[in-house]
Amino acid sequence: MNPQALLISPWATVVLVALATVCTSAAILYVLLKTGLAWRLATDIPNDRSLHVRPTPRVGGWAIVPVAVVAILLIAPSLWCAALATAFLAAVSQADDRHGLPARVRFAAHLIAVVALVALYPAVAPWWLLAALAFLMIWLVNLYNFMDGADGLAGGMALFGFSGYAVAALVSRHPMPELALASAVVAGAALGFLIFNFHPARIFLGDAGSISLGFLAGALGYWGWRGGVWPVSFPALVFSPFIADASVTLLRRLLRGEKFWKPHREHYYQRMVRSSVGHAGTAWTWYAVMVVGIILAISTLDAQAMFQWSAIVIWGGLLLLMGYIVDLRWRRFQSTQSKQSEV
Repeated sequence: MNPQALLISPWATVVLVALATVCTSAAILYVLLKTGLAWRLATDIPNDRSLHVRPTPRVGGWAIVPVAVVAILLIAPSLWCAALATAFLAAVSQADDRHGLPARVRFAAHLIAVVALVALYPAVAPWWLLAALAFLMIWLVNLYNFMDGADGLAGGMALFGFSGYAVAALVSRHPMPELALASAVVAGAALGFLIFNFHPARIFLGDAGSISLGFLAGALGYWGWRGGVWPVSFPALVFSPFIADASVTLLRRLLRGEKFWKPHREHYYQRMVRSSVGHAGTAWTWYAVMVVGIILAISTLDAQAMFQWSAIVIWGGLLLLMGYIVDLRWRRFQSTQSKQSEV
């Protein structure tokens, strides 16, 4: 008998690891809810900027982070720096969830985590490119937090995005099994959270979860590029719906002279929820869009650079068109609401 036949395949290993983290993450959250501890750790109180109407515990990070960090340290030890930086950011963000921290303290923590990863594991690239990537990673950390505002959205983006990473890390011309396992771990932990977060949500992600997921999206994306698994454009294409919504919204607010760090309800996903699409409809729409982007990213994984960037430009144009359609729907909705209020 061929000894290789006795070995479990990389694909099966990744699936089994993901299933294990799904169960572990879901079990942690079940216990937190059942014991009532979830409400004592951190509770989100609705305000005029919220899309929900009842107090909800925001403790998703209490399951996703420990599961992801411990699993990565055990089965993907080369990524120890990313794992420890994630734990550091989760601790700072949990303090922010409970007591509130100044923006400069939060930003300093993001900067420390990203710079530590890039400085300890620099890619063979010009310093200015590494600096630019570090800046983009910090932006990804924050935009993931901005986009955590609708039931099932941020958790679903993590499930699909990190699943895309895992698949790409196995099918690439330069596969990296450890990266695939680390990505599968995060995707599985996100699915365990999503069980309780899909509409109607019983648990929210919280800053400890959203900041950590944003960092991992950037860190694992950087690691894959550094190791030659995928081009630098791949992570951006995988998480393009989140990046496009947050970036366009930020730009529009800056052009209007608004304080972009203040809470608001102007993201495209927020407008979709508010204009009768609802939480579930918005989540399913975004899932479909993200799956298309991931398929595009994986199908162009080993293509020539010109073809890859052409795909990004075309996909970016389609995302802008989708945003325009959402804006049109939003204006019509507002107009209808205004007419009804006048009657």
